Amino acid sequence: MALAGEVKDLQALISQEVTFQSGSDQIKGYLSRPRAAGNYPGLIVVHEIFGVNEHIRDVTRRFANVGYIALAPNLFSRLGDVDLSDVEKGRAAAFNLPDEQAVRDLEAAASFLRTQPGATGKVGCIGFCFGGRETLLFACKSDKLDAAVDCWGGFISYAAPGQRTTAQRPTPVIEMVEHLRCPLFAAFGAEDQNPSPAEAEELRARLEKAGKTFKVKIYQNAGHAFFADYRPTYREAAAFELWRDVLEFFGQYLA
Repeated sequence: MALAGEVKDLQALISQEVTFQSGSDQIKGYLSRPRAAGNYPGLIVVHEIFGVNEHIRDVTRRFANVGYIALAPNLFSRLGDVDLSDVEKGRAAAFNLPDEQAVRDLEAAASFLRTQPGATGKVGCIGFCFGGRETLLFACKSDKLDAAVDCWGGFISYAAPGQRTTAQRPTPVIEMVEHLRCPLFAAFGAEDQNPSPAEAEELRARLEKAGKTFKVKIYQNAGHAFFADYRPTYREAAAFELWRDVLEFFGQYLA
């Protein structure tokens, strides 16, 4: 199985577990950067409901390998040692995370990246599934980002199954896009149902109406989580296409 952006030489990178401050809380994260001296933009990598697992660490290293100081913050840090490989526990963690808290933590992650040696000050964010939703939320609620990539962020039109809003998610994210604060690339799978191609088109229409800088792309022969090579949803051709598109997008706005 071929992997888009696969890192061949781990010695070319410096990768480590880190913590950073968000308000009064310590947030855990995984940081990776090029070993070579230089100036690099920052990139936040937001995990799926399964937390900062080995796949997310690997994706973080892939971005470091092409010239980013990349950080995967654990937005579930306050939960302690919860087994997030359990789908139901992961969903519970996601649905119980208040949107306001997620934005604060992601702003803290952006600030942490901007303090790193050699940081250019530019910071982007990419997220997958749950992380895609949080990335779109972040880009709409904060001015701390220079570019955002939402990869099939689910539950953008409603808060949870059967619930349009909840206390933790008081406004559907798709209704916030008129406030988008940075260029956005939103990636969807043609065979996905959450988010569906219809939601992709609604997002496109709302962004066009608001006059935002954006790109919405629906990938063919791909469903949900088609970049997740550790899951049966992985689609190699679409994953390579997405990787090229993401690098081009970030190259345009974070260079």
